[in-house]
Amino acid sequence: IYNEAHAQAVLTEYIRHYNRHRPHQARQQLSPDSTEPPVPAIATDLQAHRIRRRPVLGGLINEYRHAA
Repeated sequence: IYNEAHAQAVLTEYIRHYNRHRPHQARQQLSPDSTEPPVPAIATDLQAHRIRRRPVLGGLINEYRHAA
């Protein structure tokens, strides 16, 4: 963290990640902002699906999604 503006940018990005993407066990792996009804987790066959990684906070955290 270099200065106050940098700290604010880092915290804003982390809050976005925490509330919109990061799965929460108490919510059956849904994020806090999710409006989806909880469903049981399904194991993904990595031979049939490609996974795309998106670095957050310069790679300190990563988000993963199915690739189209």
